[in-house]
Amino acid sequence: MYLEVKGIRKGFGEGDSRVEVLKDIDFGVEKGEICVMLGPSGSGKSTLLNIVGGIESADAGAIKVGADELVGMKEKDLSSYRRRHLGYIFQSYNLIGNLTVKENIEVGGYLSDNPLPIDDLIKKLGLWEHKDKIPNQISGGQQQRTSIGRAMIKNPDILLCDEPTGALDYSTSKEILKLIEDVNAEYGNTILMVTHNDAIKQMADRVIRLHDGAVRDVQVNESKMRAEDLEW
Repeated sequence: MYLEVKGIRKGFGEGDSRVEVLKDIDFGVEKGEICVMLGPSGSGKSTLLNIVGGIESADAGAIKVGADELVGMKEKDLSSYRRRHLGYIFQSYNLIGNLTVKENIEVGGYLSDNPLPIDDLIKKLGLWEHKDKIPNQISGGQQQRTSIGRAMIKNPDILLCDEPTGALDYSTSKEILKLIEDVNAEYGNTILMVTHNDAIKQMADRVIRLHDGAVRDVQVNESKMRAEDLEW
């Protein structure tokens, strides 16, 4: 397995008010897979994604990405790990309001030693005619495409997607899911996507169901559906 998660535990608070958010999480993901982490609000999905991304620390357990062991890494090494391996796509676009679409994407390229060609990427994102506009001049879907471009220009090994369609309408959501699917097919990035939308599991290679901080089951999808054919 390219990504191995073993015995991850995470809690918040102290004493009687302490809440265990993750309880002995175990799973693995092969390189180049689309993995969907599915579960209701409060099931621990985003916390788990943040731990894999080195944003939050685990209380116990181990995470291995390739040759890197995350748990116990010093902050300097974690920063290097995030820079070398990871791209992030969030529900909120987090774009810089006074920068153009192209400039917002370029920001991600500064964090990489081997960025993708920006003009080619902007064209693949369907943003070429909008490249000189600022975020408040484009639609929500175009803003999300820009945020995907910012993550993708690094050419990351792992793309972490936290509810990437959560703020979008049905039609735009499907466009974004197809874009993520196309990115996976073209660049071979391993994709971890958090969602509460059960239909999205059908486009995944691997589905991890979380409930109340624990893994309920892990399924390998033998018959994936194209993102454009999803319905909900």
